[in-house]
Amino acid sequence: MNLLLRIGDWGEKHHPRWVDIIRIMLGVFLIYKGIDFLLHQSRLIGIMGITGRQFGDFVYMLAGHYVVFAHLLGGLALVLGMFTRAACLIQIPILLGAVFFVNRNPDLLQPYEVLSSIVVLLLLIYFLVAGNGPLSFKLPEERPHGT
Repeated sequence: MNLLLRIGDWGEKHHPRWVDIIRIMLGVFLIYKGIDFLLHQSRLIGIMGITGRQFGDFVYMLAGHYVVFAHLLGGLALVLGMFTRAACLIQIPILLGAVFFVNRNPDLLQPYEVLSSIVVLLLLIYFLVAGNGPLSFKLPEERPHGT
């Protein structure tokens, strides 16, 4: 627990404002990809189905919905700077799957998508450590009753 607190403190002290612009752009990109996957859900499920046939169609459909939901909700959280570390934790398994499993077949996607998956994964790992930064939506602090 002490290590997690030290990582959080380091992230709060070493976070310039220009990095928040990258966090916001990353969130917008994830929202865009979530909408893109929502509009082309059959393509997303088809890509997942090609990589392994041992699961049923229901699992692929469930995973496709998880990807869309996580990209939309996690992207919005990154844009606002709320629950940044939780949003990154939700996104990292998706990007690991994209980098190691989905992007293995070069016929499926454009070459730039492999690179963009790696860059987004690295940025998510960075923001998992660094946190939200100074340009973020802050919840009002709780005040004790009677003051």
